[in-house]
Amino acid sequence: MFPRNWPRHLLCLSLSLPLGSALACGPDFPMRLLDNRSQSLAELPEGNFQFEVNRLGHAIAGLKNVAQSPYSMEATDYAAQRDTAEQTGLTAEQQALVKQLRSLPQAHQVEEQGASLPAELKLYLAGAAAFSAGDHRLAAEYFEKVLALPADQRALRSTWAAYSLGRTLFAMSAEVDASPDRLAQSRKAFEQTRQLSIDGFSDPLELGVASLGEEARVARTAGDWDSAIELYATQNLHGSAVGYTSLKLLMADLLAMPDDQLTALLKGKPVQQLVTASLISRLGWSFGDQPPNELKLIKLLQSSTRGSLDNADRLAAMNYQQGDYASAKAFLEHAGDGGLAWWLRAKLALRDGDKTAAAAAYAKAAQAFPQNESWGERRTPDYDYETLQPKCRVEGESAILALQRGDYLQAFDQLYRSQSLYWFDAATVAERVLTVDELKHYVDTQVPKPPPLTQQDRDNYVPLPVAAKLRNLLGRRLLREERYDETLVYFDNPDLQKKARLYAQQRQLADAAWWPTKRAAALFNAAWTAREWGMDILGYEMAPDYATFGGNYSLENTELKVGPLVAEGEVRRQQASAAKPDERYHYRFVATALARRAADNLPHTSQAFAAVLCAAAGWNSSLEEQSALYQRYVKEGPYVDWAVDFGHQCPYPDFENASKRYVTQATDATRSILRPYKWPLQIGGVVGVTAVALLLINRRRRRTR
Repeated sequence: MFPRNWPRHLLCLSLSLPLGSALACGPDFPMRLLDNRSQSLAELPEGNFQFEVNRLGHAIAGLKNVAQSPYSMEATDYAAQRDTAEQTGLTAEQQALVKQLRSLPQAHQVEEQGASLPAELKLYLAGAAAFSAGDHRLAAEYFEKVLALPADQRALRSTWAAYSLGRTLFAMSAEVDASPDRLAQSRKAFEQTRQLSIDGFSDPLELGVASLGEEARVARTAGDWDSAIELYATQNLHGSAVGYTSLKLLMADLLAMPDDQLTALLKGKPVQQLVTASLISRLGWSFGDQPPNELKLIKLLQSSTRGSLDNADRLAAMNYQQGDYASAKAFLEHAGDGGLAWWLRAKLALRDGDKTAAAAAYAKAAQAFPQNESWGERRTPDYDYETLQPKCRVEGESAILALQRGDYLQAFDQLYRSQSLYWFDAATVAERVLTVDELKHYVDTQVPKPPPLTQQDRDNYVPLPVAAKLRNLLGRRLLREERYDETLVYFDNPDLQKKARLYAQQRQLADAAWWPTKRAAALFNAAWTAREWGMDILGYEMAPDYATFGGNYSLENTELKVGPLVAEGEVRRQQASAAKPDERYHYRFVATALARRAADNLPHTSQAFAAVLCAAAGWNSSLEEQSALYQRYVKEGPYVDWAVDFGHQCPYPDFENASKRYVTQATDATRSILRPYKWPLQIGGVVGVTAVALLLINRRRRRTR
């Protein structure tokens, strides 16, 4: 509850402001590049397997990607999806008959009882019945009959028949008396499935894309690992999760192979690419010791790729991650001008101590990486998370070098361009390294004010745009540095502006007041505002207040010291911009200091003096300050009946009566001094008055003469 008798304007303002949203549980903390600068520059983060395998396939022109349709082949209940799709385009009578025919066990029964159906439907259903009965030869005959119909008579079941024919021929390849060319025939049937889908024949179950996986299985069975990988990768490119999962399963098979078989397969480029993609992505592990089978795979891959020019940047990355920097450098000689190649060159230059070459390589890497390239999310060994966009990560690492050489604005700009990815690092540079004028100029010229969030956005936890976060940071910094007339325009919403305006007005009023109690009232109101809303209008975005978390959480911080990647100039700047005091929730200490100043301007015998100290004692700055405030009250303040709960139930200071106490306090002190001489003074006073009266009378008489 608010204390009793608080001023109406403060209460009205506080009630008009929305309550902040409370966090229900702790957040995941993003990685900070500046937290361990050496580590950030030295490590090459693991890649993303999904991104890497997307580089392996080749999309087929005209073949539609998998859509989230109700007839997806990747649905968990394929039979139900198939039955639903099978009803499409049929009359009610045909739908009922098709449903009935599906229950028949024999192909000839389906053909006889389905005589009234169009030929493609009847023949396809007969083939499906034969397949279910295990009569693959008969099933193949029926599917071939469907495909032999004129094109205009098989619009609904052409892709179905070709796909089913491929599956039937694959099943026949495992039979004892199978023809040696069954696998090749099966692959041709799946190729035909894709072409029919491209040509516009009905494909509600997306069999064109599914055929890629089926053909890959055939190729894998035939020992053609390169084709299998390319087909699965293409299936993955067309949006099929089956393709992605199958590539992961292939990696598991490769890891389990004997060395001689694996060595032979690693001669193929697709196998090399898949293995490299897995290794640089750490598909099988994240932290701790690398599995022995992966160590074996790395050695075999390194020996198999000596002299290889294909996939050189990825091979260089794999060797760099394994600590084989000589091999990484050798592969980079053939790696071209891609972003990853230049990123690795920058890291190797840093290992050689050439920061100038590293900075140049970082610049080329940032230009080479596409803006939208993303490797997804990763976890650091400290279990922080990082959404890895290589272009932003490269610029963030480059910012570390820019800070070291004193290019502070460039460093901030590189970090800020990452937006939310490295906001913690950008915020640290903005409020601790840049001067307030440098930051203000940057914001004024490059960070226009975004539209404020609506209340609905806030209720739905829509995050504040990074531009608004930066402007708020600047507004708080200007307010801390007492540049009151400049600050309001940077806060992102009217509520923050109201809070900041009230604080600024009270501070300015205190500076302008000549009467002590007026000054005390303004100081106390400013103190109350700082304590109640300090996180919003005075808090540091990062240490020590962590306004970025609403003050609910903090991060571990180490003292910044001059070192190989930290120059003395940056340390001096960070020391100059540190919070005063450099304590968690520093604005509580600011509020308490203002309250002490308010008390200094009040008569010690006044209720206001006691009430100011009482309120400040309850502001939780520190136990030492709370004790000091109470001890000051005990030594200097008047007796008040509410002091038994000092620091908790405090009335609003009565500043009006405190003004009167300046007069009464002085007269009371004089009376106290003169009290022993009361009667003599009274007699002397009478005599004095009488003498003055007689003197005046005599003067008048003289004038009248």
